[in-house]
Amino acid sequence: MNDPSDAGPQRHPGAANSPPGTNRLAQETSPYLLQHKDNPVDWWAWGPQALAHAKRANKPILLSVGYAACHWCHVMAHESFEDETTARVMNELFVNIKVDREERPDIDQIYMSALHHLGEQGGWPLTMFLTPEGEPVWGGTYFPKVSQYGRPAFVDVLRELSRLFRDEPGTIAQNRDALMARLSEKARAAGRADIARPQLDNFAMQVARLIDTTNGGLRGAPKFPQCAMFEFLWRAGLRGTDARFFGLVDHTLDRICEGGIYDHLGGGFSRYSVDERWLVPHFEKMLYDNAQLLELLALAHARSGTPLFLERARETVGWLMREMTTGEGAFCSSLDADSEGEEGKFYVWSLNEITALLGPDDAAFFAAHYDVTAGGNFEGHNILNRLKNLPRSPDDETRLAMLRSVLRQEREKRIRPGLDDKVLADWNGLMIASVANAGAMVAETAWIELGARAFDFIAAEMTREDRLGHSWRAGKLLYPGLASDYAAMIKAALALHEATGETRFLDHARAWQAAFDRHYANKNNGGYYLTADDAEGLVVRPDSTLDDATPNPNGIAAQNLIRLAVFTGDESFRAKADRLIEGVLSEGAENLFARISLLNAVDLRIGGAEIVVAGADDGALTQAALKLPSVARIVLRAPSADQLSPSHPVREKINAAASGAAAFICVGQSCSLPVSTAEDIAQAFEAAHGPA
Repeated sequence: MNDPSDAGPQRHPGAANSPPGTNRLAQETSPYLLQHKDNPVDWWAWGPQALAHAKRANKPILLSVGYAACHWCHVMAHESFEDETTARVMNELFVNIKVDREERPDIDQIYMSALHHLGEQGGWPLTMFLTPEGEPVWGGTYFPKVSQYGRPAFVDVLRELSRLFRDEPGTIAQNRDALMARLSEKARAAGRADIARPQLDNFAMQVARLIDTTNGGLRGAPKFPQCAMFEFLWRAGLRGTDARFFGLVDHTLDRICEGGIYDHLGGGFSRYSVDERWLVPHFEKMLYDNAQLLELLALAHARSGTPLFLERARETVGWLMREMTTGEGAFCSSLDADSEGEEGKFYVWSLNEITALLGPDDAAFFAAHYDVTAGGNFEGHNILNRLKNLPRSPDDETRLAMLRSVLRQEREKRIRPGLDDKVLADWNGLMIASVANAGAMVAETAWIELGARAFDFIAAEMTREDRLGHSWRAGKLLYPGLASDYAAMIKAALALHEATGETRFLDHARAWQAAFDRHYANKNNGGYYLTADDAEGLVVRPDSTLDDATPNPNGIAAQNLIRLAVFTGDESFRAKADRLIEGVLSEGAENLFARISLLNAVDLRIGGAEIVVAGADDGALTQAALKLPSVARIVLRAPSADQLSPSHPVREKINAAASGAAAFICVGQSCSLPVSTAEDIAQAFEAAHGPA
């Protein structure tokens, strides 16, 4: 359990004193929980007080997990949680606990895993029924107010579960014991994991066969961006296995950039597309999706020069600065899918609306390029997209940009979707790393500065000594942080160090890594638990190694450790990376597809290229190295040989090289001859590492 003296600001200052029959969520800072503060449900936020109350009352727990931008969460809330009759049943039979999955992904991970063990498909809202001790018994996702399409009515579910708790405790105990056993069991290593380049190449070919060569992305619907998977294919292309891997990534990015999943007026990408063409988005916009897509777009543009990719990257950063940055400089979590109670209403158009704004000639021109018709392309409305491959001249693009500006100004008059402005350290870390890496690749220093400002906020306001918190809003910090916070913020620190050369970022990375190792290390596999050793006790300590919509913390941490070894010269970091990779892959070799972020770390470990810029560089060599479209390169500034580890293979080469700045490309223990001009770096990199 937490030591209260180490907990930072308390989350529930008045919860323990709240009278029965009280909705306690008004005391919270999470925008999602605050959305439910006026429900007639006697909601508790997750915490020791709620669990203690359930034990005292000897009532089962109804756990409802969602997030602010979740459409079906809003539907269930409106149908059931805002309904007096339904709330009365909930309050009579259960202790009701609301959780923001973005604020408490540790809780979400435990009970989502329980739902999967029940054979149910996961999703949100997550509705789980627990014993008074918090042990899972049964659950589902969205339940309608009235039974339909084979789904039971929510009140019927409530009454039946309550009856089972009351009349059939043996059934409840059997379910509880089976679920707890499965949640608590530790996977046994089948043997030593041994993945080398041939295994990576073979698996890349398997993944490539799953790609929809017409529409991009994985075949079928719904379609998610799957950025870690496309990074994996990109790495296969970098290894020189087959240039067609680059083509699969480029084609997918092209379709995403032109589809309705992209906001063609305001910038930014929605979470996923419900159809196979990327036309109809689930309209919520998440910070983490845009972070991952931004870096992929910069990579693809840096390699091919495709203008579309750079344009979408710039527009997305513009959206980030305009709509998703707090006054303190950190990044908000998400934008809702709904406005005025309707999903996507803020984003869709009718032909009549466009004609009234643009006039008939411009409207016809715009409609032809953005798939706008009188009947609409989605439920009588029009989702702007450019999936039709029409010829467009530079003059056409200039005219379309002007017309988009008119529509965007008009759209600003509409009631906006809700903004979840809480600051999550892990999602911010992903975006900070993305704007730093992308900014370096496409020479946008303002992007790097944007990331540095967000970084400084988290380092100052979301850190207690050398330890991170997870979520900040309205001056209140949820503390301690999670493994995902450490992994992502260490990644951000290393990206900023690489982009700027500033040692303060490396100092933060080292300090956070030490705290990470001290409080989260999983000695069973060399990886990391999601929660700290002094965090609030849960029914199990979550330690999933599977990727989700974001890469698993263990996959990010493995790459961080490899980079720390390069930047610090301390080989113990590389040894930790090896232990993590072997331990986690030994446990999870049967499902590599769900651990692609760790395979990306394996690629960096066995084939990553260090570009050592030595001597008095005026910035030209370093900038040329940073612009290489490779996720498998690490740029190390070394003005003198003394700044390299004693065993580094470049040390002697630096001393033997002519005076002045020089770059060396090292793969393994082999390093290139010195390169003295920025123009020659790409050629030397390809000769030493493979195509970029």
